[in-house]
Amino acid sequence: MTVIAGRYRLLDVLGEGGMGTVWRARDEALGRDVAVKEVRAPAGLAATDVRRLYARLEREAWAAARITHRNVVTVYDVATDDDRPWIVMELIPGLTLSEVLDAEGPMPPRRAALIGADVLAALRAAHEAGVLHRDVKPANVLLANDGRAVLTDFGIAAVEGASPLTMTGELVGSPEFLAPERALGRTPGPPSDLWSLGVLLYAAVEGDSPFRQNTPLSTLRAVVDEEFPPPRRAGPLAPVIEGLLRKEPIERLSAAEAEERLRQVAAGGAPLSGPVRADPHGPGPVVLPIPEPGPGATSPLPVSPLPLPSFPPPPHEDRRQRTERRAVTVLATGVVLLLLAVAVLTYALLRDEDPGSGTAPGGGATSSAPATSTGGAPSSSPATPTTTSGPVPTATGSRPPPAPTVLVYVRAVRGSYSGACPPPASAAPAFAATLTVGRTPASVEYRWVTESGESTAGGWQTMEFAAGGPKEKRADHTELTYRAGETRRDRIRVEVRAPVETHSNWVGFSVTCEQATPTGGATSPSGSPTPRP
Repeated sequence: MTVIAGRYRLLDVLGEGGMGTVWRARDEALGRDVAVKEVRAPAGLAATDVRRLYARLEREAWAAARITHRNVVTVYDVATDDDRPWIVMELIPGLTLSEVLDAEGPMPPRRAALIGADVLAALRAAHEAGVLHRDVKPANVLLANDGRAVLTDFGIAAVEGASPLTMTGELVGSPEFLAPERALGRTPGPPSDLWSLGVLLYAAVEGDSPFRQNTPLSTLRAVVDEEFPPPRRAGPLAPVIEGLLRKEPIERLSAAEAEERLRQVAAGGAPLSGPVRADPHGPGPVVLPIPEPGPGATSPLPVSPLPLPSFPPPPHEDRRQRTERRAVTVLATGVVLLLLAVAVLTYALLRDEDPGSGTAPGGGATSSAPATSTGGAPSSSPATPTTTSGPVPTATGSRPPPAPTVLVYVRAVRGSYSGACPPPASAAPAFAATLTVGRTPASVEYRWVTESGESTAGGWQTMEFAAGGPKEKRADHTELTYRAGETRRDRIRVEVRAPVETHSNWVGFSVTCEQATPTGGATSPSGSPTPRP
């Protein structure tokens, strides 16, 4: 295996992108696992551009190293090997926000607000260190297994006081997350990162970014000229998104105010988007609308106590009494209607869900067992519900549980083998899959599959997650397939069919069967010695 700078042994690939490859590596000096980022210069790139790319990579390291915060990935070292810089970082187990959104779809506003508050805390720490991120997007937010959201990839960060490393006219960052002032070529500032955070929050609750178009150019035009579609699932997060997605940087929410509002939403509250004022018609536990009493009348709703008058009742006493009686009548009628609705719903649930109720799928009544009666025909009228001895279902108890979610990620423990075949199990390519469920109990059916279809893996397997137990488990697999006398290159992943259909990332591997020539003997195609006659 490759060793970088005589210290960091590369083990397997964690992820790949336009800027390079991130490896899981072992720091043999300190005996710990780390993440190492390798740059991959495009083929045919001019030498000056390659040097500029390497300089940008070093800038990423020094930019991130200036920031000390629990929501920012920690940079340990910048190693140089083969005239290239390699960034050595904290290895954080988890999935990116983009992977979670792809697997689970839009998330509730409270969860998105919690993630957004962590990202904003990271941005505030970066801005205080004089660093702009310039590429805030779901793919650069890591949801760690310990519950925190971590901002990663400062590869295109701008450092205050440093000279720019990008060519004139070069597009830096993802167009759909780019702030309008950056799309217009103006000098960006901290509000530009806050705009990108607003787009990220919109994408988290709606499932798609608000400005994405068919081409980068049309996307940039939408960012500059068009208003974003009103969010439909944002709930209490909508005022925060609106405050961050204002075209003029000076009009956007400040970082401190935005973080405070995000923490409010994450805690279950609702941020205020304007001055506070009393509103008698605001939301409250009102079942039915109650007419507002006339002047001088006593409101049936709770109000601040007033001192009792010491003088005789005014001439409007009779009208006040009539208003009170009318309000009480309306309220009582509402309660009766509510109880009636609950009774009807309970009956419908008993008839539709109880196996012994005799309700057919088509809506008619059928008998699931012979009815016994003396001297009369069995009644099939649906007007009489079947009596049950179990608890009566209620509207709350009949709500379907939230949709199950399963996240699966595969990494290579050993990505390649070279030697005599068949490869021994201790040296053959080996893989580890991490399966995470959204809730317990759960029963996950999965299998290992290769892209070629050739595999020594068995069929479907089941992994049980007990109620109240851990939501994350690991599955291991060693791939023993090979092709005698040649190199087999393939990819492997995990497929899940229950409780939902999903799959992991592909991981590449190779098996090279080398022919060994023993002393005084011939070789077989598989590399095993064949004795002479």
